Amino acid sequence: MYKILFIGIGIMGFPMAGYLSKTNDVSVYNRSKEKMDKWQSVYKGKVINDLSLINKEYDFVISCVGNDKDLQDITTSENGCLNQLKEGSIFIDHSTVSPKLVLELEKIFSQKKVTFLDAPISGGQSGAENGTLSIMVGGDKKAFVKCEELLKSYGKKIKFMGNSGSGQLTKIINQICIAGLIQGLSEAIYFMKQTELSPEDVLDVISSGAAQSWQMENRFTTMVDNKFDFGFAVDLMRKDLSITFEQAKEYGINLEVTKIVDDFYSEIQKMGGNQFDTSSLVKRLIS
Repeated sequence: MYKILFIGIGIMGFPMAGYLSKTNDVSVYNRSKEKMDKWQSVYKGKVINDLSLINKEYDFVISCVGNDKDLQDITTSENGCLNQLKEGSIFIDHSTVSPKLVLELEKIFSQKKVTFLDAPISGGQSGAENGTLSIMVGGDKKAFVKCEELLKSYGKKIKFMGNSGSGQLTKIINQICIAGLIQGLSEAIYFMKQTELSPEDVLDVISSGAAQSWQMENRFTTMVDNKFDFGFAVDLMRKDLSITFEQAKEYGINLEVTKIVDDFYSEIQKMGGNQFDTSSLVKRLIS
């Protein structure tokens, strides 16, 4: 049993911390006290009200927050946890942030003799709730081996990708794939709506062939039904894509299709769909 602090119990972090609490001594921290109270009413564990007072007692600190600024706030800011981390402990970050920030934090953490692993996740709200996330990890290989069993609490596919930042680079590739897949699925549904075909029959047959994807199996029906309340919001996707374009510029890569899809997501935001999930691309085509 490890002593673990989980920072960020939103849609993804809430069930992830819950899985860890089944076999470990878990404390949680979130900016919203209401979410901490709710988590504690469902799972066994403690709540932390001030990260700057955690007294170097945790073997692992795990975070799942929104963006670069959020990650800096909980770590290196005046009220962050960096100076209160135990020497020899491991900090695992599941957020999607810039590889540049990861490299900066890895150096700062190492000065405190704490290992920082970038470990972004994929699989959406359902993956977090069902404990079937894909986790792509960058950083020190020995530290990864130490925490692999913990990650299996809520991860189905866990892969060490290489040096610090490698997890985030892999997540960028993941988001490029998702953007194209959802747009293709949106256009397919738009086309289907012009026919008299049964959506159930279409899904049944094409999901067993070469067109099959996670997005199709999990979002085809909800997209047809105009339902877009399944976790990963358009605002967050655009944040991820901005990181993608920044990194692509550094490599001299032109992501033509991904840029087009990003513009489409901008249209969804202008329609008031900031908090719709990413499958809402279809709303541009079907009201």
